[in-house]
Amino acid sequence: MPVEFKLPDLGEGIHEGEVIEVLVKAGDEVEDGQTVLVIETDKAAAEVPSPVTGAVAEVRVKPGQTVRVGEVLIVFTEKDEAEGKRAAPPRTEESEKGALEERAEAKGKEAVEAEKETPVSAGPVPAAPSTRRLARELGIDLAKVTPSGPGGRVSAEDVRGFAEKAGRVEAGKETVSASAEIAEKEEEAIEVSGGAGREERIPLRSIRRATAQRMAVAWAQIPHVTHMDAADLTELDAFRRKHREQVEAQGGDLSLMVFVMKAAAAALKKFPTFNSSLDMESGEIILKHYHNIGFAMDTDRGLLVPVIRNVDCKSLLELAVEFRQIGEKTRQGKATRQDLSGGTFTITTVGPLGGTGISPIINYPEAAILGMARAKLQPVVIGDQKNYEIVARLMLPLSITFDHRILDGAEAARFLNLIKSALEEPETLLMMS
Repeated sequence: MPVEFKLPDLGEGIHEGEVIEVLVKAGDEVEDGQTVLVIETDKAAAEVPSPVTGAVAEVRVKPGQTVRVGEVLIVFTEKDEAEGKRAAPPRTEESEKGALEERAEAKGKEAVEAEKETPVSAGPVPAAPSTRRLARELGIDLAKVTPSGPGGRVSAEDVRGFAEKAGRVEAGKETVSASAEIAEKEEEAIEVSGGAGREERIPLRSIRRATAQRMAVAWAQIPHVTHMDAADLTELDAFRRKHREQVEAQGGDLSLMVFVMKAAAAALKKFPTFNSSLDMESGEIILKHYHNIGFAMDTDRGLLVPVIRNVDCKSLLELAVEFRQIGEKTRQGKATRQDLSGGTFTITTVGPLGGTGISPIINYPEAAILGMARAKLQPVVIGDQKNYEIVARLMLPLSITFDHRILDGAEAARFLNLIKSALEEPETLLMMS
């Protein structure tokens, strides 16, 4: 009896995903737990395993297709039925040799030599989604790459090494990726009637599609108000530079974000409504007595928000280490759904790109979001009108955007003042819990 494999409920309000890669075709033998698909949601890319041991009867999806929970992805025939229908001839050394010789006539001796160096794969090659994506960009068949990772997994370094050896990268992997992207866009470009110019249509998929949906909901549901101020980071920057190497030696990144998260956690404990969400159906404000802070990251896959849990319970060193670890996972496309969910408050920054201020959209269903622009030296007046001096200080533009249904401007000013004072006094920040 055929087994219809449907996209399961992924939890956390996720109802759909994009098929990134199909690793099997009709007629393939599969084992229970063998990866057959790679699907990407707004949270992360995930390898989807076969639920049975048997054969693939039908594949109903293709790369780039958006599938919803409950939709049939693949139809399998379980092992007992599959064995009755066909038996694949065993592969022998002679048959493999003959096949290689046949391919040699068409592909040339050099290509076959590369194949001989790599064992023939009996099924989908174990590899992370990010590694599969790199292989697609470079035009590499993962089955031909010798794995070096644990459990026979192919790493990104394995793929690059194979590509260089085969002579497929002539100007570096950046050039190859860029060329592939340009070629893909050119294929999608269409001419506008009437000679007005060229247009192109790029599918709104995965992370970008999920971001668009969430932003639309947030903007439609929440009345946004933004309060702005600036913090003097002169003393904090000196402290950070003094201890940065020590923290790096222990595996951490003493980024400004780490200090801001610590200050924000303290402010959230004093002003708990900023760490809440509004349930309109029940008419209740849900106060969250745990402080899971997300920080927005600009990645190759779009805007992602990894979350550090229980920030208020961790030291600056612990936060610095976790900040580096989860940041690297996110950049490499290895962050899990758990890494990217469960936040109660979000911090976003455009600092490295410049700007004098930011008015971000709240990460629905949270109640507020903290924004940071670029810290830079500015002239600051110290003293009063009768006795003052002008000095250069490192100033950080800050903003707090809040849900005006449950928060007011006065509360926002007090909340931001607390964060500001904590950042301006590093010793006080160290004592915060």
